[in-house]
Amino acid sequence: MNSSIDTILLVDDDREIRDLLQQYLQANGMRPLLAANGAEMRQRLKEYRADLIVLDLMLPGEDGLSLCRWLREKTQLPVIMLTALGSTTDRIVGLEVGADDYLAKPFEPRELVARIRSVLRRFRSIPPDLACAQPAVASVKFASWTLLHAMRELRRDDGLVVPLSGAEYRLLCVFAAHPQVVLSRERLTELAHGRELQPFERSIDIQVGRLRQRLQDAGDAKLLKTVRSGGYVLAADVEPGLAGG
Repeated sequence: MNSSIDTILLVDDDREIRDLLQQYLQANGMRPLLAANGAEMRQRLKEYRADLIVLDLMLPGEDGLSLCRWLREKTQLPVIMLTALGSTTDRIVGLEVGADDYLAKPFEPRELVARIRSVLRRFRSIPPDLACAQPAVASVKFASWTLLHAMRELRRDDGLVVPLSGAEYRLLCVFAAHPQVVLSRERLTELAHGRELQPFERSIDIQVGRLRQRLQDAGDAKLLKTVRSGGYVLAADVEPGLAGG
């Protein structure tokens, strides 16, 4: 199998749509994987390496929003959501739970292909020195915390351990790479997720709020500060941690 071919996982309970998109993606030089529900999606992810997931919102059992939340916690894969509901509210909700793009049914298959290519370009365009998928050090320390990259968790000096979701880890990596620097919502979205911030989107604010809540629950609510009309800042110096965290 040519490693340069993009593998796209299609998750949709409509067999006709799956078959149509399978043929169209193949005709456009992509490798499609098919799943009809969340269980099949997870199985495909165990069996194959996917580059992007096209995820229908209206699925039997677990819906697309629940699955998108799971994907954001477990993977860094870009997600395009499909739905028959085309309202602005539905679009915003999809983006807030972590989708990278949104396409309302009915749509032209060539538009989906164009969006897949656009999302993949954005996802892959993060400068290597700003990405945190392969950190140069095993851990970094700020204030009373150590961020352990291998385990993707925070450990406080007194031994308290705070596990992080995939989205929380990526976001904290960005803050740790830019300590004492005010980062706009647009810049945070670009660095943490490899895409542009969409109009009216609040997902990055929700993610910062969740990360701040993690620290607040652990007794430290002053590290992530909001700068009015500016963005957010990690108000602490960062240094490499000791070997092994």
